[in-house]
Amino acid sequence: MEQKSNAFLETEKIGKLMRKYSIPCIISLLVGALYNIVDQIFIANAGYLGSYGNAANTVVFPLTVAALAIAVMIGDGCCAFVSISLGAGKKDDAHKSIGSAILLCIVSSVILTAVYLIFMEPILAFFGGKVNPETYACAKEYFFWIALGVPFYMFGQAMNPVIRSDGSPKFAMFATLAGAITNLILDPIFIFPMRMGMMGAAVATVIGQILTAALSIWYLFHMKAVKLEKGSFGLWSGLIRRFLVLGITSFLSQMSLVISMAAVQNMCTKYGAMDEIFGQPEYAQIPLAVLGIVMKFFQIAISIAVGTAAGCIPVVGYNVGAGRKDRAKTLFSYLLIAEAAVGVIALLIVEVFPSQLIGIFGAANESAYYTDFAVKSFRIYLCMMILATVNKGTFIYLQALGKAVQSTLISLTREIIFGVFLPVILPVFFGLDGLLYSFPAADILTFVFAAFIIRRTYKELGADAGVLRKKAAAV
Repeated sequence: MEQKSNAFLETEKIGKLMRKYSIPCIISLLVGALYNIVDQIFIANAGYLGSYGNAANTVVFPLTVAALAIAVMIGDGCCAFVSISLGAGKKDDAHKSIGSAILLCIVSSVILTAVYLIFMEPILAFFGGKVNPETYACAKEYFFWIALGVPFYMFGQAMNPVIRSDGSPKFAMFATLAGAITNLILDPIFIFPMRMGMMGAAVATVIGQILTAALSIWYLFHMKAVKLEKGSFGLWSGLIRRFLVLGITSFLSQMSLVISMAAVQNMCTKYGAMDEIFGQPEYAQIPLAVLGIVMKFFQIAISIAVGTAAGCIPVVGYNVGAGRKDRAKTLFSYLLIAEAAVGVIALLIVEVFPSQLIGIFGAANESAYYTDFAVKSFRIYLCMMILATVNKGTFIYLQALGKAVQSTLISLTREIIFGVFLPVILPVFFGLDGLLYSFPAADILTFVFAAFIIRRTYKELGADAGVLRKKAAAV
């Protein structure tokens, strides 16, 4: 009888598996996040770009997240489906689902690139790009080149979890790291001595994304647990439906974030124009630039939280497929503790070192209004980081369990119901400060809902573990 190549997922210690899979995943996501963050750091410290370039980067950021949303829906869904299939010994489903995911990613990325290029001006305007002419010019230049790189970006991001599901989290990390290092090297060269401006930052990013995509392609032809063959490649509608259902939570999580950012950025532009200081043309871009920087730090913290949870997907999926829900319960406990720890550390950093954080993004070149608003934004906007990381970890774990409905409910509650409603309503009463309070308020309200689902999930997994213990005792 053929032995399952990933059988160690059912026997290895939970803590060791969590470290093995989550740490490379965390690094991969952090490195992926660094693409946009590194661009913004170098842009902010270039005197000829400054806060205008910063604000432009903020405008374009949600559009890269939209591309990521499609990629992770395909990649995370395929990863979970492949892990469950391998746990159940269904290798044919595993290799065909990967082939379908590859083709689906290529088709969808080309379509998205076309949409971005055709509707560039109204899209940028929708995300606050016309706050002033200087910001709009920077955003348009940056977005054009970023749009051209969307197919490479999406392919690399979609294949990353697929590579992890094949039992190679370190290679997945390496592929992303190689691209990010390339971007890190090229950014200062293109922006400073070559003075290529926003175009330079974008081109450096795209070159890095091409490298990550190329490494991913190489790995696909050297897989271990799953071997791709000519018959793997096809748009198998039955398989696509099954793995997209598992990835829909990842899609909604990212797309709801895009919708939330659109609301925040529009309200930022609207109420910034009503502010005594930021209503002046020379300072109009500051609130948008600052919120973009605050969200970059949030992205770093949440990448750690998401990486911790996403790294557990192959472990959870395999054990659920193998009928070991007792191990899934133990992993859930470890995950919640880890997520809370990430939130505590992030909270301490933003509350104690806000000036140092903003200094990284070129505060020395800006007015005192820029620094003051940035410090206040860090301390208010991110004051509920602990709940934010626990919420994020919870719905990703539920996705790995195959509980798409519960996972989707938490995600939509946070980003759509609270993430859009609160930024629209609170500024009516509190101006720009209301926009800052909307973020922690959304995390508090979401956690109330998440806590109920966490308790229910524990009960379900505990009941299954009890049945297993009784069977073992009978034997």
